[in-house]
Amino acid sequence: MTYKVAALYQFVPLPDFRELKEPLHRLCQDLGIRGTLLLAHEGINGTVAGRDEAIDALMSEMQSGLLFAGRLDNLELKYSIASEMPFKRMKVRLKKEIVTLGDPQTDPLRRVGTYVSPDEWNRLMDEPGIVVLDTRNDFEVGMGTFAGAVDPRIARFSEFKDFVRDELDPARHKRVAMFCTGGIRCEKASSYMLAQGFEEVFHLKGGILKYLEDVPQTESRWNGECFVFDERIALGHGLVERPGETGPSDE
Repeated sequence: MTYKVAALYQFVPLPDFRELKEPLHRLCQDLGIRGTLLLAHEGINGTVAGRDEAIDALMSEMQSGLLFAGRLDNLELKYSIASEMPFKRMKVRLKKEIVTLGDPQTDPLRRVGTYVSPDEWNRLMDEPGIVVLDTRNDFEVGMGTFAGAVDPRIARFSEFKDFVRDELDPARHKRVAMFCTGGIRCEKASSYMLAQGFEEVFHLKGGILKYLEDVPQTESRWNGECFVFDERIALGHGLVERPGETGPSDE
């Protein structure tokens, strides 16, 4: 038996996010789905797994059902397969942010960087004067990254602000191309950097997972494996499971 895994997020105003917690949790439990979903004023983020038909039913409800009333019409969604259930239980958690940067002025709903599709990413990395920046934690970078990418050497994403302040300069680093696991951290990071005066900020749409899904291994510039926040631990090209040692959460 295999399980369908859905990694998803969307920045969208959810002023009623507290009221959404229980019905969303109940829906997932009724469908036999496990995983973690985060709800906040700014949107939804998480990864869940279940039978194919259960995940399809959940996505249908989230995107076009009554629960979210059509607000998740731009859901960033990626599917992969797990040979075993990668989660122990279902959790729906309320948060201040769906990915924690800790800067109240950063708002991806107002402004984010320029999206770059996976098939254009290799070309962008080769452009002169571009700084390729890995926005993930040091443990994740150690498992795999793009050749030549700058490692911010952070233990948590909330430390990204300190790295930008100490190591980057808008006057010198005019063009930055960033990437992360599924795209959500780059939404926050690119919004923050644009607010700090960086002229051109690009980010890989759909993150490393979308790149590994879309770009043939013969054309790939990715080295190593991609850490994921479930019991599969790591994925390779084609989003194939690559079990490794357990790593920390980014929460």
